[in-house]
Amino acid sequence: MKNKLYLMTYTKSGKTTAFIIETVAPIFNKHGYAATSMHKITSATGLTKGAIYGNFSDKEELAYEAFRYNIKKVLGLISEHINVTNSPIKKLLLLIEFYKKYYELSKNLGGCPILNIGVDANNQNERLLKKVKDTISKMEFSIMEMVAEGMEKGELKPDLNPGNCAKQIFSTIEGAIFMTSTMNDPKYLDVATNSLRETILTHWKK
Repeated sequence: MKNKLYLMTYTKSGKTTAFIIETVAPIFNKHGYAATSMHKITSATGLTKGAIYGNFSDKEELAYEAFRYNIKKVLGLISEHINVTNSPIKKLLLLIEFYKKYYELSKNLGGCPILNIGVDANNQNERLLKKVKDTISKMEFSIMEMVAEGMEKGELKPDLNPGNCAKQIFSTIEGAIFMTSTMNDPKYLDVATNSLRETILTHWKK
């Protein structure tokens, strides 16, 4: 009976933790770490400050988990969108297509988590900044692997530099996301993604 009671308590605690993260993730993403006050957190969740700190050691841990939640959501959507094919070049084109519509999608997250939290955490929160950098590195590595596989399969030219290709794709997209968000104009992402698509089909495709 004691073990069963413990399991029920743990499950309830886990549900509360998940609820808090899911609720505050877009708030942290939209307003940043410093501007997300405990008042905003308690108002959004309907929980007391004590209840929040009963699930997280401090606000920094909650912000870290909120970023992880947002990134996991984005990566899940990307994976779902591109893993309908085994062709590396088609995966690259589907990745570009995904980001063409990213502005509207990211509004539900409070904006692009990599861009928002990266800018907010720079010189202010080393732990969060490291997580953003790690995420960027992993995403670039995934793109690099697609390019390298495309070269191996003969879909892409053999003299490409996969690392440089990944950086070109990722920096172009993130720059366009910044301009689209700042100017509230999706045309920046349209132009950037169309340019990347043309680069892949005209200059990278074998």
